[in-house]
Amino acid sequence: MSLAVLMVTSCTSGEAATEPKNDTSEQTSSAKPAPPKKPVKLTITPGDKAADVVPGGPVTIAAIDGKVTQATLVNDDGEPVAGRLSPDGTTWQTTEPLGFGRTYTATATGQGTDGKPATVTSVFSTATPRVKADVAMNPLDGQTVGVGQPLAFYFDVNIENKAAVEQAIQISATPHTEGAFYWFDDSEVHWRPKEYWAAGTKITINAAIYGKDFGNGVFGNDSRLANITVGDAIVATADGATHQMTVTVNGEVARTIPISMGKPAHETPVGTYVVMSEHSNYTMDSSTYGVPVDSSAGYRTTVAVASRMSNSGIFYHSAPWSVGDQGHRNVSHGCINMTTENARWLQDISQKGDVITVQNSGGPVLEPWDGLSVWQVPWDEWKAGGKR
Repeated sequence: MSLAVLMVTSCTSGEAATEPKNDTSEQTSSAKPAPPKKPVKLTITPGDKAADVVPGGPVTIAAIDGKVTQATLVNDDGEPVAGRLSPDGTTWQTTEPLGFGRTYTATATGQGTDGKPATVTSVFSTATPRVKADVAMNPLDGQTVGVGQPLAFYFDVNIENKAAVEQAIQISATPHTEGAFYWFDDSEVHWRPKEYWAAGTKITINAAIYGKDFGNGVFGNDSRLANITVGDAIVATADGATHQMTVTVNGEVARTIPISMGKPAHETPVGTYVVMSEHSNYTMDSSTYGVPVDSSAGYRTTVAVASRMSNSGIFYHSAPWSVGDQGHRNVSHGCINMTTENARWLQDISQKGDVITVQNSGGPVLEPWDGLSVWQVPWDEWKAGGKR
């Protein structure tokens, strides 16, 4: 009997020892405190009294510890500048560019986490350019080009800050394509891929130069936008030893064309050309590259089909007068002669930007600045940037 009583007593005492305590002080200490309420901090960029602000950059209003509740930006004529508030309400930014040589007033109102409003104002002025720089582009919006086409930009004024130009001109391609800028001189820059474009590539050029500071008082003027498509891969090799041109389409041989290239003292330069333009009923005129028409080496002849390969006057073109020589000997003044039927076939299947490589002609090396002959520059040299 005494043993049974001890056992119950032992069990009862164990349960009492494990009963939870009602410790309210411990529960209170584990709860997270509410964040402190803070006044909003508003900033405007550019700041008050800023001068020579670059018009191409955005105006930004930002809120810390709160949100932007109202933002306005007006020029010195009281005209508003459009802007957009971020979804979280913490940032407002202009969606249109500013003007040159204007004064602007930005006003921002915000509310802090403490519920209290605040307002800040910035009055600033934009730069007045010494010169406005315009840019011409090749190719243009909507064009289809060949796999060798560089993206060429020609400014109407010399550029000092070339890095600013490269930053302003955005090149995107699908599929992604590695490439780089190369300056031929202070006003001409080209962008080309490391290797030929893939057929079917979609290219977007966003030359957002407006209001950008290019140094020495030169600011970009009108921005340009272009969407380009790369067509089939048309690549030709013209051989002065065999007097044949082999044309491939997307890697497959499509036709071998008998040709005649430059005769002695007029040898066709050796190298990789990019077709620049296509023409019908074109007048070939020796005076365009310095040889008078009435001289012994001069000529002025209209041909049915002609495609320009260089600025120095190299074309492939129809030449019915040399059909007997085509495939056998070189008799031209430097151009690539072929029958009218072959010239028309080649021009019909191709577009500017197609690649033609000349070999074994005995001529000098093609200069990379002659036309769009960018593939004459090795990639390692090209990506170094040229005359920066």
